[in-house]
Amino acid sequence: MSREYDKLVRDDIPGIIRDSGKRPVTHVADDEEYRKRLAEKLVEEAEEFRESEARSVSEESSGERSDPRDSGGPEELADVLEVVDAIREELDVAADELERMRREKREARGGFAKGVVLERVEACGTSETREQNP
Repeated sequence: MSREYDKLVRDDIPGIIRDSGKRPVTHVADDEEYRKRLAEKLVEEAEEFRESEARSVSEESSGERSDPRDSGGPEELADVLEVVDAIREELDVAADELERMRREKREARGGFAKGVVLERVEACGTSETREQNP
C-alpha cells in the first residue's frame, strides 16, 4: 500500500522513511518547481501553525493545558522560519538584508504587537464611524 504526498519535504525525510523500512519515491525539483513548492510549503506550514494555535485556544478555554509551549505552536513556527529561510536563500537575499527590510517596514508601518484589527475603512464624514485607536 502506498500513500501519495506530492509535496516538498525536508532534505533528510527520505532517509528517515528508508530507515523505517519503507521506500520513498522522490525527485529533485528544478529551479522553477522549487520556488513554487517553497511557496506552497510556506502556506502549508503557516496553516499548521494556525491549526496548532486554534487547538491551543480551545484547550485553554476548556482548562486542559496551561503552558502555550505544549501546543506545538513553537515547533510549527520553527518550520515556518525554516521555509522562510529557504525562500530567502533561493531569492539570494542575505539574512541581515532581510532583517533590515523587516525593521524598515516596522518603523514605517508598525509591527503587530498591539493586536490592531482593521474592520473596515469608511469615507470621512460617515455618521457611524467608530474609531478606536490603540
